[in-house]
Amino acid sequence: MLLAKMIPSLCVTVTAPTTAELRKKRDAIRDADLVELRLDSVSDPDVAGALQDRQRAVIVTCRPTWEGGAFAGSEEERKRLLSEALAAGAEYVDIEARAGFDNVIAATAGKRIVLSAHDFDGMPDDLDARVRSLLSQGTEVVKLAVQTRKLSDCVRLLDIASRSRGNNLVLIGMGEHGLATRVLASRFGSKWTYAGGLSGVGQVTPESLVDEFRVRHVDRSTSLYGVVGSPVSHSVSPAMHNAAFRATNIDAVYLPLPAVDVDDFVEFAQAFDVRGASVTIPYKVALLERVGSASELATRIGAINTIRTTDNGWLGDNSDVSGFLQPLAGRLSLGGLRAALLGAGGAARAVAVALASQRARVTVHARQRQRAADVAALVDGSIGGWPPTPGSWDLLVNCTPVGMHPAAECSPLPPEYLRGGTVYDLVYNPQKTRLLRDAEMAGCPALGGLDMLVGQARQQFEWWTGVCPPVEVMREAAVRKLAEFSKARAES
Repeated sequence: MLLAKMIPSLCVTVTAPTTAELRKKRDAIRDADLVELRLDSVSDPDVAGALQDRQRAVIVTCRPTWEGGAFAGSEEERKRLLSEALAAGAEYVDIEARAGFDNVIAATAGKRIVLSAHDFDGMPDDLDARVRSLLSQGTEVVKLAVQTRKLSDCVRLLDIASRSRGNNLVLIGMGEHGLATRVLASRFGSKWTYAGGLSGVGQVTPESLVDEFRVRHVDRSTSLYGVVGSPVSHSVSPAMHNAAFRATNIDAVYLPLPAVDVDDFVEFAQAFDVRGASVTIPYKVALLERVGSASELATRIGAINTIRTTDNGWLGDNSDVSGFLQPLAGRLSLGGLRAALLGAGGAARAVAVALASQRARVTVHARQRQRAADVAALVDGSIGGWPPTPGSWDLLVNCTPVGMHPAAECSPLPPEYLRGGTVYDLVYNPQKTRLLRDAEMAGCPALGGLDMLVGQARQQFEWWTGVCPPVEVMREAAVRKLAEFSKARAES
């Protein structure tokens, strides 16, 4: 007999300027087990109005300004609102541990009470003691939310969870480094996880949690993959790989992993048993030194763009070479072609090897001449000045992150330097960068980085899982995510 997956509940936080709008937004939620009604967000807090005709369970919260909320009224008024919510039958009421509302808690003997504590400054040294104190209060649920500053802060929360097993704890890592606590809530023993529009504390939308990260299917046995880099907020790789996991019925989830350094990622990956990862700027070279072994190609390049776990530790590889060449097939004859590379990082190293394998003549242009020399030496290439002389190249490849979201209006070169042949920008977000727009205006054929991204991602997925993913599914997911980024930029 198959055991059911143990999946935490999903709580969606709702805010609004008025109680009427709060109720309207409450009823618009389509996929949630609970709705958190933030009375501190409304100008006319009305408990009866907020609870009227609700169709699902609610948590009533009225967070004061001193705990990161918006309620600036008196504590007596706040206590009255929360007591009214309990009397009106709210399934849960959130009360801050520092509030001292002991009589409100005692009125229900702790039942239906979420005792919460928030630390917006980081991970406190006395975290264990705080959790023990919260759990000793005898409330039905205890919620602890702390600001994460690095991935490995999640490891501390995981340790807390391992010593506090039960069904009444909710652990949240606020900020982008704490996303794992929301998606992998089952590993933390959390009773539920939060979604919503409070992006300032790291909440993601219900659609993102449910559709992209498939939180309804993630339990302790779900395999973990991700993209490690800094930054990774622009990445569409989670959308691509999670869509591929869904299409191939593989029990896995793929997260953005914004590591502050290599050690931060290593600590997180070991604690959470990361099965495989894409590696991006700036860790393609540094992580090569931390893997147990690497493919011959990755070793030659001196950089990796992916790792996977084996019985003998991590194995590194590089799918950038084939991913880079694939979009050029049928477009250009590379033999003898003059190729100018902008940048001298891990991506440039892979591109140099790829072009040299097709007998192109490689010149590396970077502001740091020694780094350019190191890349050029891989392929008996040349070192060029900065910026490249107009007309000195047949193919210009941007291997830098300049022009990447959110700095989408930046370009590595002024328009007057774009006199030559084809311009290939490895940046894929946005799909049409400032460099590509300038190239087209100058009459140069232009090629973006999306096809390379999809090609190398397909190869990574198959290398990790042994399953060939549907490429069109991955590409469509990437395009949808890029459209979301584009819309957000237009609205900002």
